[in-house]
Amino acid sequence: MASWTNATAPTTRGVLRPAATARVTALRRDAPVHPALEPFVERYWSVRWDRTGLPPFRSEVLSHPSVNLSVETGTEPRFGVALPAVLLHGVVTRRFTVDLVGAGRVTAAKFRPGGWVAFGGRQPARDSTAPLSDPRLDPGALLDAVLAEEDDDARAAVLDAALAPLAPDPAPAHLELQALMERMAADRTLVRVDQVAALAATSTRSLQRLFAGSVGVSPKAVLARYRLQDAAATIDAGGVDDLAGLAASLGWFDQAHFSRDFRAVVGVPPSVYLARARADT
Repeated sequence: MASWTNATAPTTRGVLRPAATARVTALRRDAPVHPALEPFVERYWSVRWDRTGLPPFRSEVLSHPSVNLSVETGTEPRFGVALPAVLLHGVVTRRFTVDLVGAGRVTAAKFRPGGWVAFGGRQPARDSTAPLSDPRLDPGALLDAVLAEEDDDARAAVLDAALAPLAPDPAPAHLELQALMERMAADRTLVRVDQVAALAATSTRSLQRLFAGSVGVSPKAVLARYRLQDAAATIDAGGVDDLAGLAASLGWFDQAHFSRDFRAVVGVPPSVYLARARADT
């Protein structure tokens, strides 16, 4: 397996109905990452919105299997936490849904799968969001430093400067994991765990243990998430006329199983999602 390299480009991968989201929010995913952090942090991202006097907007994401560290402000609490606050988000196992109300703003570091643990952090509980509690970082000082900046890039740079001195030398096993994860995300022919285990030259059981300890979810769950991201992205790009063909191209044996899995995670059948995507454009 080839060694990992930092080749990730800005993307809306995972964002459901990105055209509708873009009309309501200002989302960025392109701030640079310090070289020492590249094995651990995939990107910085920021989003802001103002729904004052307007109905809430439901933002939905098929999240990557990643931990996020965010600095958040807003006129309303988020995740049951009064703002402003520095929050740590565990890996999300299903669709991430949040209603954007009032006005708010987020600047965040998206860690690579397994990146937070390799960086030296403790794996947060899955589907959890809580104020940051890490002896290496002072949440109050970090919050003040980020909020002192108005520009999105400047806020990301503050996060970058706080995290970079803490970066350890990446272990070879972590770099190999990143190479494997990038292959899983990019290769649509990977649909079974035994295929991934063969790529990693390990047993299925060893692969499962690795993912449990480093990523926080199983390799089967990661594969399913990446292929559903592919399905949603293809629909959002406007290139789908045949849902059965899409299902087959992504490894589902029939459209019925694809529809069941898609609905279980996205919340609606692919036919409904397709109709909404067409209406958004």
